[in-house]
Amino acid sequence: MLTVDFGRLPVGPGTRVLDLGCGGGRHAFEVLRRGADVVAFDMNAKELEDVASMFVAMDKAGEVPAGATAETVTGDALAMPFEDATFDRVIAAEVLEHIPDDMAAMREIFRVLKPGGQAAVTVPSFLPERICWALDEAYHTAPGGHVRIYTLAELSAKLKSVGMEIGPHHHAHGLHAPYWWIKCAVGVNNDDHPLAKAYHEVLVWDIMKRPAATRIAEAVLNPLIGKSVVLYVRKPA
Repeated sequence: MLTVDFGRLPVGPGTRVLDLGCGGGRHAFEVLRRGADVVAFDMNAKELEDVASMFVAMDKAGEVPAGATAETVTGDALAMPFEDATFDRVIAAEVLEHIPDDMAAMREIFRVLKPGGQAAVTVPSFLPERICWALDEAYHTAPGGHVRIYTLAELSAKLKSVGMEIGPHHHAHGLHAPYWWIKCAVGVNNDDHPLAKAYHEVLVWDIMKRPAATRIAEAVLNPLIGKSVVLYVRKPA
């Protein structure tokens, strides 16, 4: 399930990409499939082990174009172990809302981007996130959870203040917001609740099958209740 639109953030052979806070690696895998060189970066070493194993499996399955490379690096988003102007692209998907000093992380993104490089920054959308916070305190108070709710204006202003040129944006995952509202209503950790389980099965079916009906429904819902907002920015050349 991709949040970033690679039509707006083009990657390919010869492009060096940082997937910052890569988590399970969903965007890193897509970057690699497109033939770019990707660094999957996260502070969770155990999760990175699984990402590295998937990189190997993709290569054995013939999913990696010739010349494309992938590596995992463990570290802190506030002090990344990379030289200035290292990457052509940076992806920061659902990361900044977890970081108390988000401005420091934004400055690091700016630093490691090459002049003229682009970044895709995604965070939870204001309205769906605000409803989740209202429904269940545990949703945002768990260790490592969300520490803020962004408006698009705040996210844009902060990225602009560190030097970024602000580009287009869009919303994503309109079908997922109701799932999280259900989860928060019944208890965010109550995965066995029948309603939560049933909706989760629908989402899995949608991800696997991608039927036209749900694609149309999500396109309609995204601007209204899309779970994530994606902002594309550029470091001046």
